[in-house]
Amino acid sequence: MERIQMSSLLEWKEKKNRKPLIIQGARQVGKTYLLKEFGKRYFSRFHYINFEKSAALSKVFEVTLDPVLIIKELQFLLETEIDTKKDLIIFDEIQREPKALTSLKYFSENMPEMAVCAAGSLLGVTMNIDSFPVGKVDILDMKPLSFHEFLNAVNEKKLTELVAGQNIEKPFPVTAHDKLMDLWKHYLIVGGLPEVVEYYRNNRGDPFGAFQKVRDMQEVLLRTYMADIAKHSGKINSIHIEQVFRTVPSQLASSIDGSTKKFIFKDVISGIKGYDRLSSPIGWLERADLILRVPVIDNVEIPLTARTKENIFKLYFFDVGLLGALSQLAPQLIMKYDFKTYKGFFAENFVLQELMASGIKNTYCWQGRTSEIEFLIQTKAGEVIPVEVKSGSVTQSKSLSVYNERYKPPFSIVVSAKNEGRQPKRWYVPVYAAGRLHELMEQF
Repeated sequence: MERIQMSSLLEWKEKKNRKPLIIQGARQVGKTYLLKEFGKRYFSRFHYINFEKSAALSKVFEVTLDPVLIIKELQFLLETEIDTKKDLIIFDEIQREPKALTSLKYFSENMPEMAVCAAGSLLGVTMNIDSFPVGKVDILDMKPLSFHEFLNAVNEKKLTELVAGQNIEKPFPVTAHDKLMDLWKHYLIVGGLPEVVEYYRNNRGDPFGAFQKVRDMQEVLLRTYMADIAKHSGKINSIHIEQVFRTVPSQLASSIDGSTKKFIFKDVISGIKGYDRLSSPIGWLERADLILRVPVIDNVEIPLTARTKENIFKLYFFDVGLLGALSQLAPQLIMKYDFKTYKGFFAENFVLQELMASGIKNTYCWQGRTSEIEFLIQTKAGEVIPVEVKSGSVTQSKSLSVYNERYKPPFSIVVSAKNEGRQPKRWYVPVYAAGRLHELMEQF
């Protein structure tokens, strides 16, 4: 599966002042596959070290942090030569060996010619801050497959090219739009975790049979994440973290108007009503890359960060497929697009994933007294662009009119199932093309 991050890895490889690279992301998003493919394509050889599988390799870093000695030890253990100028070293599951993480500092300082990449899950929650080589590494965040990557992975080459290259000011071809909407619904079911996408790709001739197996695979993955929570957070805290994790879908479902509400703390955990006691479980899930947090603001002033409050936000899942699995939402209902207001939450979750996959890291939600804009994005020039998300084809928006009247943005965006194109000061973008919104932001 071709990943967008491959181009980022190539840029890293060619940097003059390259530092060791750490790829962060939730378990099963494809970090190991990407690094191995990178090593195969662009280096003479790559040397793969998995700290989860070899205690002997871990012992190397207990003895020394000197890169020269580490290379000698690795050559002996791996029974191969390592060319420090032409080869790639991959440290996988590096969260298992804090001293290996610390060693990256010395690779950066004393052996910068050696290309070193590391990958790990739960780095944000398992690593002691003293072990982390602050300022001595480059970091790449990895997410599930975007919709564009999904199309490419399932061999829809023409549609992949169309989504990437269509003049976004104009409507998409009608036939292509209909097919893309169907495939978008498939993506809502399958999500972007590579193992699940691969199964769907190989069995999509029988879509409903494939969808059922996909749900089974997602259930296993959810149990894996729950096991990680129990293993790495302590007995009492793990119960609270799991309860918060399982609550996200029901919080999404609690709104009657189809728009996601801010997170409500009451009754998430019995006897706990406020944010203070829930901040730790929510923070753990966020650092583990399992949930996405969007601050809610009530007044739009630059910088937007100044308008946020720590305890007012929305929570979303990192993968829309897992959201459906944990919600126990039947794939047939998604395909029929017959899951009432809940489809609005799926559309929002999808759009947020696409924004983040395209490099937009900071998004905000605006809520007025009776109005709401799902996402605000601040451009590099300081403009704030509102993004309204509609799950259907009705694109009239009272909230957007209220927002525009109050804040007068240079333009606004409506993401929906409609195929309409650009209007004066307003862009209408089909939901499956949400990954291209960053292109519009770059104009301001």
